[in-house]
This record gives sequence, C-alpha cells and structure tokens, in this order.
Amino acid sequence: MSSILVNIAYIAAAILFIFGIKMLGSADTARRGNLISALGMLLAIVVTLFKSGMDYQWVWIGLGVGAVIGAIWARWVKMTGMPELVALFNGFGGLASTLVAWAEYQKYFSEGGIGGVENATFLAVVIVAATWIGGLTFSGSMVAWGKLSGRLSGKPTLLPRQRLIAVVLVVLTISSGTVFGLYPDSPIAYGIFLGVLVAGIGLGIFGVLPIGGGDMPVVISLLNSLSGLAASAAGFAIQNNVLIVAGCLVGCSGLILTLIMCKAMNRNLANVLFSGFGGETQGSTEEVEGEMKAASVSDAYYVLEAARSVVIIPGYGMAVAQAQHVVKELGDLLEDNGAEVSYAIHPVAGRMPGHMNVLLAEADVPYEQLVEMDAINPRMSSVDVAIVIGANDVVNPAASEDSSSPIYGMPIITANEARTVYALKRGQGAGFSGLVNKLYFLERTRMLYGDAKETVAALVAEFKR
Repeated sequence: MSSILVNIAYIAAAILFIFGIKMLGSADTARRGNLISALGMLLAIVVTLFKSGMDYQWVWIGLGVGAVIGAIWARWVKMTGMPELVALFNGFGGLASTLVAWAEYQKYFSEGGIGGVENATFLAVVIVAATWIGGLTFSGSMVAWGKLSGRLSGKPTLLPRQRLIAVVLVVLTISSGTVFGLYPDSPIAYGIFLGVLVAGIGLGIFGVLPIGGGDMPVVISLLNSLSGLAASAAGFAIQNNVLIVAGCLVGCSGLILTLIMCKAMNRNLANVLFSGFGGETQGSTEEVEGEMKAASVSDAYYVLEAARSVVIIPGYGMAVAQAQHVVKELGDLLEDNGAEVSYAIHPVAGRMPGHMNVLLAEADVPYEQLVEMDAINPRMSSVDVAIVIGANDVVNPAASEDSSSPIYGMPIITANEARTVYALKRGQGAGFSGLVNKLYFLERTRMLYGDAKETVAALVAEFKR
C-alpha cells in the first residue's frame, strides 16, 4: 500500500475519532459516537497491518485473545465497577505505550544503536518519554484501581517525605532523560533507560497514594490524559501518524476535562495532587450542631405525594445499590402525580467523570431531565423536595459555610435550600471522603436509612397502592 493511501486512511480515521468524540457529548448520540470512534480505530489497525507487513499469525492471535477478554469483561463488569475498569484501561494503555517504546529501543539497541539514525536525539527523547509516562500511568492507575475497588484504603496515604521523594524522582527523570537523549548509545544508556522506567513507576505510586477517594474522578481523568500522551510519544517513536493523532486527542480532551473538574471543585490541579484531601488530620474544626433525624418510608411518601417539584441528586451510593432503574420508576410516578422532576448532576459526583450520566442513561432517564449544577442551583429554593441518594461532598453546606473545612469554596448543589430534604444513606457514618455532611443535621432534613434500592422500591410500592 502506498504511503499516500496510508496517510489518506489515517486522516479518515482521525476524522472519525473527532466526530466520535464530539458525539459523545450528548446522550442521544453517544452510542453512535462510540461506534464511529471504534470504526476509526478498526480502519487505522487494518491499514497499519497492510502497511507494515507484520507476522499476521501473532497479530491475529493477539487480536483474538484481546477481543475475547474484552467482550467477557465488558459483559461481566457491573456498573458500580466501571470506575475500576476505566482505571485498569488507563493502566493498560500506559503499559502498552511503555512496551512499544521499549521494543523500539531494543530493536535499535540490537542493531547497533540510535546514533546513526536521522534525528537520533528526538527519537531517543520520545522513546524515553513514552516509557516514563507509560510507566507512571500504569503504576498510578493500579493504585487508583486498588483504592476504587477497596483493596487499598480510600483515604490519603501520606508517606514520610512523600513530596521530597516525588520531587527527587522528577529531577532524576529529567536529568537522566536528558543524558539519554544526548548520548543514547553510551555504555550506560540502557541502565539509564531502565532507571527512567523505574522512576516513572515509582512516581505513579507516590503520586496517587496520597490522593483521597474524593479526588478520584480528577485522578482518573488525569491518568486518562497521561495514557494519551504516552501513546502519542510512542507514535512518534515508531513513526505512526494515526497513533500520534489519537494520543493527542485523548491527552488533550483528558486534560481539558481534568481542568474543568478542578474548577468545579474550586481547586487547582496541584492542590488535588498534593493536598492529601480527606486525610484524618484535615477535618473541619467547626462543631456540627443537632442530630440526624430518621424518617419512615410512609412519612416520605406523604410528603412526596404532595410535592409539586422534586429534584433527585444521585451519588455513588446510588451506583453501589444499583438503584438507577427504580429511581427512574419513582421519577415517572412522581410525574404522573403532577410533580416536575429533575436530576441534578454535579461534575464530580461518583468516582469517574460522567459516572451519574452513564448510570441514569442506562435507566433511560430522558437527557432533558439531567440538569447541571449551575442550572439547578438557582431553582433549589423553590423546590419542594430534594432527594439525595448516596451523595456526600457535592451537597455538603460546609463548602460554603465553614472556612475550616477542606472543601471550603467548592461549588455544591444547594440541596439545603430545598423546602424538605430526604437523604438516603446506609448508616450514620461519613462518606467516602471521610467528611461529615452538615446537610444531614439541618432541621428540614430527614434521613432514610438502608439500602437505597430497597428504600426507593418501598416508595414506589407506596405510590402504587
């Protein structure tokens, strides 16, 4: 296949990627956008295979094994496991980029070195960059997966001299990478290369361990961006244009989403990465007055039956309980009863970007009923009932009232302004981030303890009587 045809096919694949990403922005077109992006990737793979003249036997074996594992895994994983799955995908993406760059370096190393190649310094730099970023993404994603799956504590693990170690690893990486780029064929070059790989893996571990569960959505988005940058660097290393473009698209879109989420939390990226948010020493110094008041399902039914406007605020607790379908059923019954129903979505609700949107879309909640935080807050004071389902920090009034709280300044959904609040919660403990929620202690708030799915199902049963 001529290089002209290859590049035309790569451009077509890139256009499909871009249109696919754009269509992911709407629930109505997201499924089609995913298919279009997948078609673009299939086109890129087929063209690359025809172009490169590889050993197709191993390629088909790899494709078959990967497709079978992916299909089984996708059907097996529960919606509550999606954040962990995304973390693993990010990690595997970083690992793949590292292995590609390592294999490319090994090829040159076995053929006598990089020095004789045109643009040798640039080639050495992109190889070491792909290796380092890929290693960092892999180890960081594994730690994030451990935290999200409960295999590691969701609280920040602040190691002695953690920041100093991170700074040392970064400095060592930059200096070693510079030496490797200038002298890729020196006798110690391979040792430097392996040292950079180890430093990347170490930085991923030391970088994610001190980050608490409340910041995991931002970390997932950042690691996704890094996996794209690693892929782009690997694309430069093997001179594959479509891999460069795809990596840049993932890297840039992930970085933009990361910054948007940081803005939604009124924090900057450095604060998210290095503050140890949610640690045991960062609790509010302000005393919480009052007590949480429990209510029965029957009491809640009578209030909801009379309500003319209801806002449902979902959080990770709804995902854990798999309550999205019964929540949709309750919403339909409330509408049939004459109430206006909306679902308020905070940008960092759940444990990965867009987590709540995905769950509610799975339950066929109309996209028009999903209302972003900035649009719902001006309406909250006129809302009859707000139903908080397993959300904590995103509705915590301490964010605007308690300057000693670690979330002070973070924009929240102002559920506390609704006339009545029902909070569905398993028990009286703090949420995933470990912060006490002042909303639960307000006079107008009533707690519905228990499994969210069972509680909402009981409300549905009351409406159907």
